[in-house]
Amino acid sequence: MRIALAGAGAFGEKHLDGLKLIEGVEIVSIISRTAEQAAAVAAKYGAKHSSTELDDALARDDVDAVILCTPTQMHASQAIACMDAGKHVQVEIPLADSWADSEAVLAKSQATGLTCMVGHTRRFNPSHQYVHNRITAGEFNVQQMDVQTYFFRRRNINAKGEARSWTDHLLWHHAAHTVDLFAYQAGRIVKANALQGPMHPELGIAMDMSIQLQSESGAICTLSLSFNNDGPLGTYFRYIGDTGTFLARYDDLFTGKEEQIDVSQVDVSMNGIELQDREFISAIREGREPNSSVGKVLDCYRVLGDLEKQLNG
Repeated sequence: MRIALAGAGAFGEKHLDGLKLIEGVEIVSIISRTAEQAAAVAAKYGAKHSSTELDDALARDDVDAVILCTPTQMHASQAIACMDAGKHVQVEIPLADSWADSEAVLAKSQATGLTCMVGHTRRFNPSHQYVHNRITAGEFNVQQMDVQTYFFRRRNINAKGEARSWTDHLLWHHAAHTVDLFAYQAGRIVKANALQGPMHPELGIAMDMSIQLQSESGAICTLSLSFNNDGPLGTYFRYIGDTGTFLARYDDLFTGKEEQIDVSQVDVSMNGIELQDREFISAIREGREPNSSVGKVLDCYRVLGDLEKQLNG
């Protein structure tokens, strides 16, 4: 499986680290905003080609699939371009920043028959997999999820503290993780409400947001998001269910009493990004629809589109 990666920033390198561990995978091409960065990352990971243009990678006969870790605003058009070029594609979350663009990517995937997967990593974290396995076994049902997604980004910087060329978004990016996960664990979302705080005077985005969700099962979710949080960073999930409480922190899981649960045997790795990439590669090889295919996660973007209408109304 010969892979091109576009967007060699902080998250792109997490994918490259995961791909190195998957048998039979070759990293062929690195695409990045500057030629210097693309060449440096290509050298680090043994890729034979680097460029600033995605089209250069798409024109190569030795590229089977593409992973897009580019700015949110490019995701939909680039995913469609990859499939137009006959390449399988995994696009990092979010799939798009509008409902119409999300539908367009699904239509292209259906028309081409190519694998199109979205990087909804929470479906793959061992912590959330453990809870999902309990749900599917009939041993646990979600009654409420309480989620906090907190960052300190009052300037336009990435996870490495470097200046970004684009602006991140609480709703279309960070809320997408939880909206999809809640539906995955509790059923299709039938009610959604949102409030946002003041807009940043330079970035033009809300720095704080509150979202309420209810699924068809009756379960509820409360999601708090902030770019203003000067404290512990990251996303923390509390699952309150009919038979217990779980606290999920990325790949780790605890009981409601802070007792750690061993999730090391849930999957072949404890790294959610690696597991996500393994699913992408396996789905292509086996000719099947992957977990977090564009079709399986599409309803998340319907909900985000509805919430955007509320916020802009």
